[in-house]
Amino acid sequence: MGDSYGTVKVAAVQAASVFLDREGSADKACRLIREAGQNGARVIGFPEGFIPAHPVWYHHHAATGAIANKLAVELFKNSVEIPGPETDALCAAARDANAYVVIGVCEKIPNTLGTMFNTQLYIGPDGRIIRKHQKIMPTVGERLVHMGGYGDTFGTFDSEFGPMSGLICGENSNPLAVFALIAEGTRIHVMSWPNHFPTSGDPLRNRVAIDSQAFAQMSKAFVISACGTVDERMIEMLRPGPDAEKFLRNPDCCGGSLIVDPLARIVAGPMGAEEGILYAECNLDLGIQMKLRHDFAGHYNRPDIFQLHVNRAAPALYRVHNDPAALPGADAEPLPAPPPRLAGPE
Repeated sequence: MGDSYGTVKVAAVQAASVFLDREGSADKACRLIREAGQNGARVIGFPEGFIPAHPVWYHHHAATGAIANKLAVELFKNSVEIPGPETDALCAAARDANAYVVIGVCEKIPNTLGTMFNTQLYIGPDGRIIRKHQKIMPTVGERLVHMGGYGDTFGTFDSEFGPMSGLICGENSNPLAVFALIAEGTRIHVMSWPNHFPTSGDPLRNRVAIDSQAFAQMSKAFVISACGTVDERMIEMLRPGPDAEKFLRNPDCCGGSLIVDPLARIVAGPMGAEEGILYAECNLDLGIQMKLRHDFAGHYNRPDIFQLHVNRAAPALYRVHNDPAALPGADAEPLPAPPPRLAGPE
């Protein structure tokens, strides 16, 4: 009979956050998780920073201006602690849906004021947090509010469908990050995207399609790309100028969620600017077919020429020791006494 890899139904959620409203965004996410689960999805991907929002105001306002500062404070006040009440609710929804959920959140460190991470949360169908991934390098305006994560949150996670993975926005075109996930055998990859890109570049949907198909071609994995979209609440709270408002109301500026198979073919989507859930049936045997041609972490590479090393250690910024013997260097041999000073004229 041989091994069986099966077919899995996956979903890409395209929706707008309840902008800068942690509880409202979490409630909306839970409704969408349960809806996708009722429609048979076993893997559900969400946009970047869905709870409570992504800091898109830096595309439209000066970084240190009054509007940007006010919105950044609200972002922190509505950010998510992991674990916390919002993650408990998400876990319950994932359990009800019997699905793996990958969702973007703005994460803050408990009992602190100021430090946030751009995080993907991975939840299992048993309603437990599997792990989280903190975006390694914040992009453009994100650098004003987000700290970069370390290697301890990077990598694939186990599922009943084999290794799965996720990356956030620009990370999906980082060649070394992509190769590391290929080497760990990812079969289903979730890309989380914001609701629009800066006004000076290509529309979001163009980049999403390129990166999704490129990742699928290199990894031979299925790719779920979940994009955000724009709503009236966000436009009103952003207080954009006339040109920015015209841009935000252009349906080509946002959306574009899609699903790609290991042949790098788009099998669902791309969506327009509307809210909705995109579905696809993923036959995992396709990954075998394509890896027999190109396995870039196996027979189609040369480890004697190319090697990648990943550091999974997180540096410690602050340590407290109650035992003096535990201080670094406490067990070292004492330094020899300096030589006596030679006598000489005063």
